[in-house]
Amino acid sequence: MKRTLIKEAPYYLGKKIKVTGWVNSLRLHGKIIFIDLRDVSGIVQIVCPFEENSKKPDEKKEGLKTENLLKQIRPEWVIEVEGTVLERPSKMINPKIETGKVEILMENLEVLAKAKALPFSVETDGYEINEEKRMKYRYLDLRRQRMKKNLIHRHKLVQFMRDFLQKEGFIEVETPILTKSTPEGARDFIVPSRLQPGKFYALPQSPQQYKQLLMVGGLEKYFQVAKCLRDEDPRADRQAEHTQLDIEMSFVEQTDVMNLIESLLIEIVKKLYPEKRIQEIPFPWITYQKAIQNYGIDRPDLRKEKTNKNLLAFCWVVDFPFFEKDEEGKWTFTHNPFSAPKPQFKNDLLNKRNIEGILTTQYDIVLNGFEIGGGSIRNHEAEALEAVFEIMGYKKEEIREKFGHMLTAFDYGAPPHGGIALGIDRILSILENEPNIREVIAFPKTGDSRDLMMGAPSDVLDKQLKELNIKIVNKEKNRQKS
Repeated sequence: MKRTLIKEAPYYLGKKIKVTGWVNSLRLHGKIIFIDLRDVSGIVQIVCPFEENSKKPDEKKEGLKTENLLKQIRPEWVIEVEGTVLERPSKMINPKIETGKVEILMENLEVLAKAKALPFSVETDGYEINEEKRMKYRYLDLRRQRMKKNLIHRHKLVQFMRDFLQKEGFIEVETPILTKSTPEGARDFIVPSRLQPGKFYALPQSPQQYKQLLMVGGLEKYFQVAKCLRDEDPRADRQAEHTQLDIEMSFVEQTDVMNLIESLLIEIVKKLYPEKRIQEIPFPWITYQKAIQNYGIDRPDLRKEKTNKNLLAFCWVVDFPFFEKDEEGKWTFTHNPFSAPKPQFKNDLLNKRNIEGILTTQYDIVLNGFEIGGGSIRNHEAEALEAVFEIMGYKKEEIREKFGHMLTAFDYGAPPHGGIALGIDRILSILENEPNIREVIAFPKTGDSRDLMMGAPSDVLDKQLKELNIKIVNKEKNRQKS
């Protein structure tokens, strides 16, 4: 018999079906055991009579076997049940679940897998449980209804984004994970090359350079649900790897990109979260200077009722300074080096003057006090991009060594282009009213980038290090620090 998903059980009233899943709970009433059986689609009540009514020897033997199994079964065992779908008595209807009007009268039972006592309950929301313990046993934590819901809603959000952009004429393109180490802001995760001893790949902080090169390649409208990896210092609500919706478009101005994203976000709320209300449409624009003056931060929370969890206050922050001084007193970029200045500051950039006054075409999208995305119109001329790195103190040979591929590409006719990246983890955590992004990621890491479930990062065999021509210095000292 083919398996039936639990949520579909009401459609088989009076018929025999087979369901499988985890034992959510058991209750003994006289000579009847009630099992709440759970699968990915929902929960249904299984009615398991104890009495043996059969008089035939073979049927009696089978009945005793089932009765013994029922006595042994514990929560979180994986079982298979065949039985007939019946209407529940009117007083026994459970309006809290989709299958609350029916139950399954068990006729056959098979244990598929036993389970030890769990280290914590999966019936609660889980907020009360030590987070590190939840992350260590994440595969168990995912069994709780809230976590399952978050991942299902994540799927729906990403699928909605894909469908929306496809209708807008965008093409999804995958870009490499093994790439070149270049200064883009955060530290790179580097990967040693066995075939080119002494050389390293870098994991991408974002697909920034590749998506711009796709514009040079004439694709015009690109997107990708991309993994971004950044070796950052420990931070409470950041992850070493996060997922973003990455977008780039040719022949556009700042408002073209912003209007597209605004439409996307409005449609997401309207179709996927109709219970929520957007405070202001179109989204208000605030300059960086006004944001700092009025709110003391460049990602202001504009909600008029901050206690209302279903109120969404989007805003755009624009007119960022292109450059700022780093800890050593040198010029660095505020967002990324590939942004173009606002048109009126182009000559200042090319002539490397009025550096502190140059404004960029950067635009950040903010939701309830969190930056959920950012982008810009890009420099598409080699001379302008080169000027950015010169202001930052790079010599021409260094620029060519690090970014020669970009500069060369721009020499072959690069269209004006711009784009944006939206943080999928952050957007979902806000829409789901979750306290942090770890609650909407299937297998997150700690603030200091440890995977407690897998035990990563971990040591590797000396043989592997030898193949990669790598030697670890002060290994024991480093282990003590970790």
